[in-house]
Amino acid sequence: MYAVIRTGGKQYRVAPGDVIKVEKLAPEGGDFEFNDILAVSSDGKISPAGDAKVSARVLGEGRGEKILVFHYKRKKQYKKLAGHRQPFTAVQITEINVGGQSFKADEAKLKQPAKPKAEKKEAAPAKRAAKKSAAPKKAAAKKSTTKKK
Repeated sequence: MYAVIRTGGKQYRVAPGDVIKVEKLAPEGGDFEFNDILAVSSDGKISPAGDAKVSARVLGEGRGEKILVFHYKRKKQYKKLAGHRQPFTAVQITEINVGGQSFKADEAKLKQPAKPKAEKKEAAPAKRAAKKSAAPKKAAAKKSTTKKK
């Protein structure tokens, strides 16, 4: 069972449980539903989508690998190098509904969404506080050692 969806100007063939990287979507967490479904295949037969729905879970966001863009004009001494990293959203297809039938992914294959960035930043101040409290101890140890002549 698979479906062909369109998002971000591209088409993707997806099945329940697949993880795909699509152009950046607005939702940062939770579930998402794709509205633009082009075709559905079940039992080896491809049919138009009709009333099909594809549900997905947002796993996280990121940026792709760096692509180098090099502009060069010969005999003009013109060279320009630029880098680009395209943002993406990683989603996992959880369910495909077609004509009243529901095809779900196995619970064992489903991944948990990444923690929001706000929670990760909360741990950083605690580490900074620990470093600040350790710094005076090192400074005190250095002051107590004196050189003998």
